[in-house]
Amino acid sequence: MDLLNLSIKELTTYLKSGEISVKEATETALTKIEKTEPKIKAFIHLHKDEAMKRAEELDKKKEKRGALFGIPIAIKDNMNLKDTETTAGSKILQGYISPYNATVVEKLKNEGAVIIGKTNMDEFAMGSSTENSAFFNTHNPVNTEYVPGGSSGGSAAAVKSNEVIAALGSDTGGSIREPAAFCGVVGLKPTYGRVSRYGLIAFASSLDQIGPFAKNVEDSAIMLNVITGFDNHDETSVQKNNQDFTHLLGKEIKGKKIGIIKEASNFDIQEEVKDSLQASIDVLKDMGAEVVEISLPHLKYALPTYYIVAPAEASANLSRFDGVRYGLVKEGKNLKETYEKTRTAGFGTEVKRRILIGTFTLSAGYYDAYYLKASRIRRLIEQDFEKAFEKIDALLLPTTARTAFKLGEISNPLEMYMNDIFTIPVSLAGLPAISIPYGNDRKGLPIGMQIVGKWFKEDELLQIASALENGGKNE
Repeated sequence: MDLLNLSIKELTTYLKSGEISVKEATETALTKIEKTEPKIKAFIHLHKDEAMKRAEELDKKKEKRGALFGIPIAIKDNMNLKDTETTAGSKILQGYISPYNATVVEKLKNEGAVIIGKTNMDEFAMGSSTENSAFFNTHNPVNTEYVPGGSSGGSAAAVKSNEVIAALGSDTGGSIREPAAFCGVVGLKPTYGRVSRYGLIAFASSLDQIGPFAKNVEDSAIMLNVITGFDNHDETSVQKNNQDFTHLLGKEIKGKKIGIIKEASNFDIQEEVKDSLQASIDVLKDMGAEVVEISLPHLKYALPTYYIVAPAEASANLSRFDGVRYGLVKEGKNLKETYEKTRTAGFGTEVKRRILIGTFTLSAGYYDAYYLKASRIRRLIEQDFEKAFEKIDALLLPTTARTAFKLGEISNPLEMYMNDIFTIPVSLAGLPAISIPYGNDRKGLPIGMQIVGKWFKEDELLQIASALENGGKNE
């Protein structure tokens, strides 16, 4: 039996019954990682000793409880894990040892998860390919000549290569959904505020959201059950009653209204992606769903809006990294020179680019012309979604306009930013969305379909995603 091919539900059944020990499952994961990592490079840090100690403790428990009991899990390296190094993929945080756990980490541990290690990422989550990591590139397990997507490429690759059963990533403008699509796994971005951001190193605070990578929709629902909930430590955390996000899985979707965005056809979409979109529409219709064309008139402004709002927030958030409090220190003759030397050595090119853009748009004389105008357009985009969801239950569109590209293929930042054209509008509106694998292109690279749900209606979103996943198994 290949333990790492099992779903969360399947493996926890074996672990709780004692048929398989947690130690055995953990050792299997670590052995697989040892064999796979030289070509995939999904992990920045492995926690072998800590994971084995945790496994032995769980095996000794008389009552084997928890939705993730004994499950090997990876987390993106922008989430704090107590007494371990947290770098966010940046040299400027090398040597920073976290004094506390992120709230999501506490929740994973409370449900019995075994944290195997921390995954590679674009520096401070700024990127769409994981090529912006300060340490090394992660490779797509489907074809190692290609990128795994970003910024959560390490987490997506770890799940796809069966190094772990599931993983956590963070999504600012598509950083869970895009790598899920490129690697052929399921990636879920919850509604903004559904999951606590306490302990997540911020990129853009009004956009960042933590979510799971999993092998299937049901596993993503189980992971969501674990990580959601109000948190006093996070002022953006929303008070919502806890619910079981698996309760609608398997229910028919007859009568559901699924929206197709009229303006999406204005963008350059790969032919195989178009074919997969049509195939998914046909499957949903066969299951009794009604497909409705809707309009998002401000969709074309989403990308420039995002690349004003997000860098502006990043320039403020990253000002804390100065060589004084933690991480890298490059001492100068005075405080200003220390700042300059530390940030010059510590930040990568893409991070510097976004800090400069953000600082410029927030500066006197340009705030009204750029940032304030972008904030107003963001509200118009949100209103477009509000009007659309008066008529429909969910939206269907490709996760990305094209499949994965080769490592080193894209050097133009603007071309790289275009990869997130179908994920960014959803993030600006704070909506929940999921990417599921749906077919492959002629090179064998995965295609992702994205389903977008109403605010805080993840249960209905997962219902539709599960129906498409099961209805499209032969796609």
